[in-house]
Amino acid sequence: MLVRPRRGGNVGAVARAMKNMGLRDLVLVAPRARLGASARHMAVHAEDVLRGCRAVATLDEALADVALAVGTIGREIASTRRIETPRAFAATMRAAARTGCVALVFGPEDHGLSNAELDRCQALLRIPADPAYGSLNLAQAVLLCAYEIHLAAEIEPASPKRKATRRGKERDAEARPATGAEREALFEHLEEALARIGFLQKQNPAHIMRDVRALLGRAGLTQRDVRVWRGIARQVLWSASRSEARR
Repeated sequence: MLVRPRRGGNVGAVARAMKNMGLRDLVLVAPRARLGASARHMAVHAEDVLRGCRAVATLDEALADVALAVGTIGREIASTRRIETPRAFAATMRAAARTGCVALVFGPEDHGLSNAELDRCQALLRIPADPAYGSLNLAQAVLLCAYEIHLAAEIEPASPKRKATRRGKERDAEARPATGAEREALFEHLEEALARIGFLQKQNPAHIMRDVRALLGRAGLTQRDVRVWRGIARQVLWSASRSEARR
């Protein structure tokens, strides 16, 4: 997933890198690049990936059905969140892909993803390049991350087969990872509830909400988890309304 890519040639090179490692689903978020001759030239034999890419207007739209969004960074950021390497996190991404959609999110070539965009991701990756010159071309970064995922597929143990039962299917349904749309609806609900009881600072509610997002992001929310937390938010809002009515 490329957010606001600037150059068509880079998009074409990314398509080639993806096909090299067996990946096909390329999403462009608010692209500024024109996919013309330069993109096709750089894609070489991956024009099918380039033709099959889809463009969406916003990152929230792109992540609506995504169970695990993994943001990539190439700079130092002020964050308490753990930052993984592609090699260390590849097996986790492979495992998450068995039950839901996983997206690797790359920012624009000039400055990468914004803090607000990183907030939409449940995990962060940084490629451990030489500090003396750690800047990577977009396609290089995609290739390195995709390679680690491809390598993890070759070494991961086979999953034991189990007989499907009605109860097992019900448990699996309860444990399905929450989608991006479900997570964002939860965070909006929680922000409303926390603001109503005065927990959030009026001047800068995003500061605390960033920590809330990081905390729940580490939890690996399931669809059932989202329902529970939204039930808590509804109860908080109901209680606040009753308290206000007594005044």
